[in-house]
Amino acid sequence: MQTTWKGTISFGLVSIPVHLYSATKEHDLPLHQVHARDGGRVRMKRYCEREEKEVPYAEIAKGYESPDGRTVTLTDEDLADLPLPSKKIIDVLAFVDEGEIDPLMFSKAYYVGVADKAAAKPYALLRDALVESGQIAVTKIALRTRESPAVLRVHDGTLVLQTCIWPDEVRPAAGIAPEEKVTVRPQELKMARSLMETLSEDFDLDQLHDDYQQALQQVIEARLQGVEVPHEEEAGAAPDNVIDLMEALRSSLRQAKDAHPGRARADEAGETGAGESGEPAEEKPAPRKRAAAKKTAAAEPATAARKTTKSAAKKSATRKTTTRKTATPRKAS
Repeated sequence: MQTTWKGTISFGLVSIPVHLYSATKEHDLPLHQVHARDGGRVRMKRYCEREEKEVPYAEIAKGYESPDGRTVTLTDEDLADLPLPSKKIIDVLAFVDEGEIDPLMFSKAYYVGVADKAAAKPYALLRDALVESGQIAVTKIALRTRESPAVLRVHDGTLVLQTCIWPDEVRPAAGIAPEEKVTVRPQELKMARSLMETLSEDFDLDQLHDDYQQALQQVIEARLQGVEVPHEEEAGAAPDNVIDLMEALRSSLRQAKDAHPGRARADEAGETGAGESGEPAEEKPAPRKRAAAKKTAAAEPATAARKTTKSAAKKSATRKTTTRKTATPRKAS
């Protein structure tokens, strides 16, 4: 793997000599510009306006035009000699939780490898400290002609340097989201969550593939072989499901369940807990037989209790009568 950058990670007083390697690659088909009329190749030529002639790449330099029209030429030596510490040093500025960096700021990723065997121990120390703390390191680095903030994190046991854009390079999102107040009912949110869980069942990111490149390759092969180019079937109009949102969610959930037959159950409360209008469905009464059985079972102890009370009352009355008869005084003779 080709080395992209050579330098040192500065971690307090610890120095780690490292090399950077590009961690990603794009698999786009190489397309170039041609003349649509005859297929002739269209090439970009480096043309000097003053001399009115093409110039070789070796004579190309970078320039800056000031607002008053003056041009400053910058050579490779000028750029290489910039008084910039981050040209060769990745200085760790702080350690933060990964959630503190908005993914919108992430740019290109580079694998970080050691430059020699002596760097293995401090490399492993920094890597393991990041894993144990669950944090990432905030740094700065100068790559080519740009200095960027960056983060150091761990991926598959390897340090990764991820360059970022500057915070002021993120455009504000004001005015893009709906500004009017929108009320989302609990039933709609519950059904949306159920749909999310069903769609996420057995999801494997590694199974994704580039459909565009595959379709483009089919068109190119058809052109090379002189056969009819495959065409996608014309798609119908997109359904207008904004008004009946609950029905759209309900239909989506059915389709998702059909596509994920391995799911035992997908929170049916989200589908059965709401009526057609999205309101909670009324509770169904229990079957009559079961209710009658419960009533009979409940009545039995009550009846027994009443019988016991009546029996006790009768015995008490008998005892009182006997007592009264015994206590009646005899008449004098």
